Amino acid sequence: MTERNLFRVEDMTCGHCAKSVKTALADALPGAEVSVDLVSHEVRVAGDAAKAEAAIREAGYTPERIGA
Repeated sequence: MTERNLFRVEDMTCGHCAKSVKTALADALPGAEVSVDLVSHEVRVAGDAAKAEAAIREAGYTPERIGA
């Protein structure tokens, strides 16, 4: 079963931010299911949590893991 992760990314504030996060996660975790909710500043991603967090940080954002 694939690990599902939930991150809060408070500094993700616009459509460009959401696209940057999605692209970074797609590059780090090819084929992973990713959803981004700008209203709640939440990112859900399937796969390795450490890789996902690193990818979000490398894209210039500050993720906080809040659950699965």
